[in-house]
Amino acid sequence: MKQYFLLLQQNPIIRRLTLIQLIAYFGAWFSNVAIFTLLVQFDVSASVIALVAALHFLPGVVQAPFTGVIIDRISPKRLMLFLILTEMIATALLLAVTDTSLLWLLFVLVFIRMAGASFYFTAEMSLLPKILDERSLERANTLHSMVWSLSYTLGMAISGIVVAFVGVYTAIVIDVLFFFTAFWMMWTLHIAVEIKPSGKHFFKEFVDGVLYLKSQPKIVSLLVLHAVVGFTALDALVVLLAKHHYAAWVSVPLAIGSVHAVRALALIIGPVLLSRYINKERLVYLLLFQGVTFIVWALHIEDYIYSIVLSFFVGLALTTLWAFTYTLIQIYTDEHYYGRVISYNDMLFLLVSGLTSLGIGWLYDAGLSLAMITVVLGVLFLLAALYYMWIKKRFLRD
Repeated sequence: MKQYFLLLQQNPIIRRLTLIQLIAYFGAWFSNVAIFTLLVQFDVSASVIALVAALHFLPGVVQAPFTGVIIDRISPKRLMLFLILTEMIATALLLAVTDTSLLWLLFVLVFIRMAGASFYFTAEMSLLPKILDERSLERANTLHSMVWSLSYTLGMAISGIVVAFVGVYTAIVIDVLFFFTAFWMMWTLHIAVEIKPSGKHFFKEFVDGVLYLKSQPKIVSLLVLHAVVGFTALDALVVLLAKHHYAAWVSVPLAIGSVHAVRALALIIGPVLLSRYINKERLVYLLLFQGVTFIVWALHIEDYIYSIVLSFFVGLALTTLWAFTYTLIQIYTDEHYYGRVISYNDMLFLLVSGLTSLGIGWLYDAGLSLAMITVVLGVLFLLAALYYMWIKKRFLRD
């Protein structure tokens, strides 16, 4: 942990961005429990729950072809301020969703809100390699993922309690205040990064980015590998477990919050234990571990107590897996194409995450048990381990 504290101590921009990230991500996950609790209160189908879960990822897919070009043309601070403001307004308007006749508005607001969130994430991840050296970059990526996990843990856990005792709409109001705080902190931050216009038309820059990726099979392979992490988009799975299996133990919001919180706690602890040991040679073991833990979790997933314990191990390797594969992409990408490559990376990752969420709902409605769905996810990670061995043999010999 000392290396991460040292990075924060020596770099004031990273320190402020990390704090903004902590507050904004906390707010995002804080109201996430409220949104899914509202859906359970409306007694909607598994497919609707899965659709809302997917809407947390799909905006990034739709906008990705354009976000990279925009990021490479606009001041990072100005862009990130606008995106935080977008999230704050969309969150506030969720207060208007009071019955099932307004589900369409909930869909729209979740889409807009997550479009802002995913765009902000891509903008920040494109900024980091411009202000950090390679060694600090990997640490910043891991720190970013750890902060995401901490926000996720606290957001889900505290929101589960707040929603259970004071209600959905109070949680949404609190969430708006978090976004306002993040907006003010970004407003007062000085980011000295110069954007050098390429002189090319917007469409030409878009095409240029596509042609660059086409000429870089190594990067494309790494994009696919990183997207595998999207198989851990488990919001729909956890909501369905809470609704159909865990409600006999605790209330739905507490069940959702507790499972996510325990899994996310492992996301924080995992890199402390694993990051120093992971390199290109050992990455395959993380993928195998992820697959095996999914399958073991599936064997006891309908029992709330066992599920809580095993969900910890499901999250243990995920932060390190995410950070290391992301860093590989940044290292092998030319600086001029950071924004576009990172946006395509996020597009693919979010597409897999969204399809995973939708697939969980579709498979459950088709009669497949939640345990069997979890086994399928585990098998996909085992196949990903084989895929990485192929990538390593062909592209990563240096």
